[in-house]
Amino acid sequence: MSSEGLTSEEEAIVAEHFAWLQQHTDRGVMMLAGRALNTDESAFGVAICQAASVEEMQALMCRDPAVAPGVCMPGSSFFR
Repeated sequence: MSSEGLTSEEEAIVAEHFAWLQQHTDRGVMMLAGRALNTDESAFGVAICQAASVEEMQALMCRDPAVAPGVCMPGSSFFR
């Protein structure tokens, strides 16, 4: 993602990403999802999900439609 804003391709991917997050929120998997308000290259989002294991959570993140094309870079912290 460039500091100039999203390309039309990135906008389409982000729309899929938001729909994917909403679907998982509706199913009760995502507890919270949102993005920071900054729009420069340091912009980031946070998603809190519920999973039975670290592996399940990592698999979920890898299915995010914005991760494979590199629009969003996953990172994780684990809580009990």
